[in-house]
Amino acid sequence: MERNTRQRGAIRSALESADRPLSPQEVLTRARQDVDSLGIATVYRSLSSFEKEGLVIPVHLPGDPTRYELAGKGHHHHFRCRKCGRVFEVEGCPGNLHQLTPVGFKLESHEVLLFGLCGECG
Repeated sequence: MERNTRQRGAIRSALESADRPLSPQEVLTRARQDVDSLGIATVYRSLSSFEKEGLVIPVHLPGDPTRYELAGKGHHHHFRCRKCGRVFEVEGCPGNLHQLTPVGFKLESHEVLLFGLCGECG
């Protein structure tokens, strides 16, 4: 486990205050409010370390860079704004997706991704 540096603290604080999945560039922009000399390489190293420590989980969206959110939030899905590109958490789940699974198949997990305009862009 890496020591808790000012940079790591700023990165973690950026993730906590966002309350939504952030790209490394979004993390950098937010964390620079606390540590203006922070670089993107430090952000990537810290996110990788946080992932190994189980503090963050990656959010993979088709055609987008990996985003990161704090771990332990429970099952949820995501909404991506077509205009600004930000990604937001969506609570709840449509449920009973087994009925969509082809006969003879075994559903192990799923991800629902919604697209549209966020409240600021819509």
